[in-house]
Order: sequence, then structure tokens, then C-alpha cells
Amino acid sequence: MKTIFRSLAVAALSACAVGAASAADVMWRVPTSVPEGSPFYQNFLERFATNVKTITSGRVEIQPFGAGVIVPALKVFDSVQDGVVEAGHSTSSYLVNQNPVNAIFAGFPGGMGPDAYKAWLYQGGGKEKLEKLRAEQGLKTMIVGIGSTEILAHSNKPIRSAEDLKGMKYRTSGAWAEVMRDYFGAVPTVVPAGETYTLLQRKGVDAVEWAPPSANMPEGFHQAAKYIVVPGVHQPTFMWEVFLKQDTWDKVPADLKPLIEAAAQLTTEQSLDYFYDADMKAMEKYRSGRNEIITLDPAFIKQLSDAGYDWMHKTANAQKAAGKPEMAEVLADYEAYHKRWKAESNYLIRD
Repeated sequence: MKTIFRSLAVAALSACAVGAASAADVMWRVPTSVPEGSPFYQNFLERFATNVKTITSGRVEIQPFGAGVIVPALKVFDSVQDGVVEAGHSTSSYLVNQNPVNAIFAGFPGGMGPDAYKAWLYQGGGKEKLEKLRAEQGLKTMIVGIGSTEILAHSNKPIRSAEDLKGMKYRTSGAWAEVMRDYFGAVPTVVPAGETYTLLQRKGVDAVEWAPPSANMPEGFHQAAKYIVVPGVHQPTFMWEVFLKQDTWDKVPADLKPLIEAAAQLTTEQSLDYFYDADMKAMEKYRSGRNEIITLDPAFIKQLSDAGYDWMHKTANAQKAAGKPEMAEVLADYEAYHKRWKAESNYLIRD
């Protein structure tokens, strides 16, 4: 009898599961560019999936997939455009080589910190500029995750001056890879997050940068290298997106579209708060461990920031000269907002 009841219970649960699945009006498979255990996966994509399910009362189902499960980490944008999956989650940092305007949205040395950047995106017109850029690719995009400041490097060698960067093999990506090579003589290497620890541990590179303190900790970089270098002037903040073909978005029922977008913005707000809190705890653990924390001198920080800004302007001007004014236009708007933020922030108490 118990066996019969148990079988009936399992059947009932299965029926409920099937019913719940069929109840969804919209279902998207969404691969991301990080492994499933990454805080980016959990704090950005899984949180988004939960928020979407809650806000739409289960009518929209987001199915997250870690890097490599469906598509490789660096091929998420391509997989959406090629129709392999319905949507994807990644960072514009991986698109800088295709179109350098993406560096503005990825975050760059000398750029805004998280709070100013979030205000520019949502209140200063930055979000609309990102949407226009993606629309030119035939994509609909939603901001799903803004991060706190990253760690500049987990390194097998100390970094205290520009001289220390010469010849350094450094895992990085985006605009910072260009700056490291062109301005400081480093040797940048781009690899997905899942391969970074092994590369550092086996000394295939001298240093790596990846994420904020709390997202780096589960990767184990602090166990593979002695030095932790801060602040992350190369990446004061960063942004990830969920994107899909415009045709796919057009098929979403009209009443669900604002709910999905509300879930995206809610996720962004929640995830940044999470990073602020988790990063403090991570730094406390780092300081109590075996690592040596190197805090860069202000003059060196300025040197790095100035190099980043110079690269951005040179690249924007080169694009404009080639008949592509978009980067220069977006950068000018970004800079104007940043200037206002700094000039009018004296009334704020930030601590």
C-alpha cells in the first residue's frame, strides 16, 4: 500500500511539474559566459530567472546554463544571433574587438564607479544608447547586473609601478588588454573564467584579473598567487546583459514585456547591493590569510587611469575619422555625465 501511495505521489508531482512547465507562455534557454558555480551566474542570471518567474507569476521561464553546457563561454552572443538559443547573458567586454564602443558599456580605466554608472544608464540616457547599439545588431537587450569594482590583479609578482608591468603575462580582456599592451608593455591573454585558475596556478601567466573580491574568492586565485593588487582602476564597474533577437522579443505578449524588464532592473539593483556586502567580507578574509595586499600609490593609479582614458579617446577619434562617429558621441555623453557627477557630488556623504 505504501508503495502504491508513493507511486501516486510521484505521479502527482510529475503531473504538477508538467503542468507548471506548460503554463509558461515564454520559455528561454539562456547560456552565460561563466561556469554555474560563479557568483555572476548565481547573482546575475539565477537571480534574474527567479525574479522573472515571481513578477510574471510563472508565465515566463528563464532556464540558465553555465558556460560550455550549450555553447562556449566566448560564443554566447554568436549563439543568440545564430539562433542556437533564445537568449544569452554576457558582457560587452568580449565585443570590444568587434566594435570598440562596447568598451564604454563594459567599464574602462578612468571611468565611472558603480553608482555614477548606474545613474547614467538608467537616468542619463546610457541605457537607451546601449539599446540602440544592440538594435543595430538585430538584438533586444536588457541590463542584468552591474558589478562593484574589481581586483586589479592576483599576481605571482608584485605590482607597484609601471615598470613591474613590462613583459608581464596578464590574463585580461576588453580595453584593458589594449592598454596593458600599448601603454605598459605587458602581454595580455584572453581566456574564459573557467580556465583562468589553472593558467595562474601553472604559471602560464604572471597575473590575472577577473572580477570583484567576492567573485574571485570561489575561483581560488588567492590560493594560486601571493599578491592581491587593488584598487581595480582597470574596471571601476562593469555591466552584463541579457540579449535576444528582436524577432524573439516581438513574440513576447505585450503585457509581459514590462514585467520582464522590471525583473531585469530589480536584479541589477539587488546584485550590486549583494556585491557591495560580499566584497567587504571577502576582503576581510583576504587580509587575514597568506596573501599580501598591495594598494597602489595614487600617482600610479592616475597613470593607469590616464592611459585608459587616452586609449578610449584615440580609439574614438580613429573610429570617427573612419566614418564611424558613434563611439565618440557616446563617449562625449558619458564624460559629460561623469563630469557633472563629480562636480555636484560634494553634498553627498558616501561613507
